[in-house]
Amino acid sequence: MNELASLASLGLELPSPSYIAGSILFGIVGYLAFRRGRKTSRSELTWCGVVLMVYPYAVSQTWLLWVVGAVLCFWIFARWD
Repeated sequence: MNELASLASLGLELPSPSYIAGSILFGIVGYLAFRRGRKTSRSELTWCGVVLMVYPYAVSQTWLLWVVGAVLCFWIFARWD
């Protein structure tokens, strides 16, 4: 427990369970979009899938993770045909 306190004093904290769930969910959706884009030769789906898989590494707030992920998933859903 002392290690967690020392990490927190350095500004490092463990992510919340909802952040981890969102990262896994959006990673799976991103992988599916990436595969669909590669199979159908649609670069917008391929790149959106890559963004969905990678952006959780750049976002630290849980609410921002869910908002950006929901917007990207909606965009993928609109372009899926």
